[in-house]
Amino acid sequence: MTRARTSLLACAVSLSLAAPVKAEEVVVFAAAALKTALDAVAADFEAATGHRVTISYAGSNALARQIIAGAPADIFLSSAENWMDAVEQAGLLVPQSRRDLFGTEMVLIGGPDAAPVEIMPGFDLAGLLGDDKLAMGMVDAVPAGQYGKAALQSLGVWDAIAPSVAQADNVRAALAFVAAGEAPYGIVYATDAGADPRVRIVGIFPADSHPPIVFPGALLTTAADAADRAFFDALSTDAGKSRFADQGFKILN
Repeated sequence: MTRARTSLLACAVSLSLAAPVKAEEVVVFAAAALKTALDAVAADFEAATGHRVTISYAGSNALARQIIAGAPADIFLSSAENWMDAVEQAGLLVPQSRRDLFGTEMVLIGGPDAAPVEIMPGFDLAGLLGDDKLAMGMVDAVPAGQYGKAALQSLGVWDAIAPSVAQADNVRAALAFVAAGEAPYGIVYATDAGADPRVRIVGIFPADSHPPIVFPGALLTTAADAADRAFFDALSTDAGKSRFADQGFKILN
């Protein structure tokens, strides 16, 4: 090999070692309830790796339907097992990647001056509302709405307040109704209540009044690179878990 050719080869190797790893995009479809903590994890991941994380937030029902219809995403983070089940049954989860990540509680929220409410069987929620509305996620589709409806049915008060429910596309939209004063009370996850200083928790629903609240996550079969798995794994690192614990989530995995 000539000296010139040897020099050119050494230069090429040097340039290849110095070249940065190509930045990838991680596309996440996530339940709206995860926004505050997940945004923080994404920012940490981007700063540490140079990869870009794009997150679409909505109700888990809407996201699951979009994924099944072919929407391009790498990771699905749901607020209910049934919508993750639907995506799994469609054959769109990477085998063995599904795991239960977080849990939380259902709460009744009101404005900053709202008085505490004792939530128990037969409590007078209708009297509390009067002619006003109760903000909830869509009760037949959005997980927070489904959990909330189940709790109210269990406590024997659903029939009395059903006509007064203002249904929102997702739990953060229900939170926004109360924060803006458009509804005096709402039912959301406890972890959502802390996301807006204009609301406060006035009561906690008994854990046995609704199914356990579980947020499962999984890689989707459209995940194409190592960055997707790295971000999914970052949710279960000590740093990732602390971001969710800071927002009041129960860490399940």
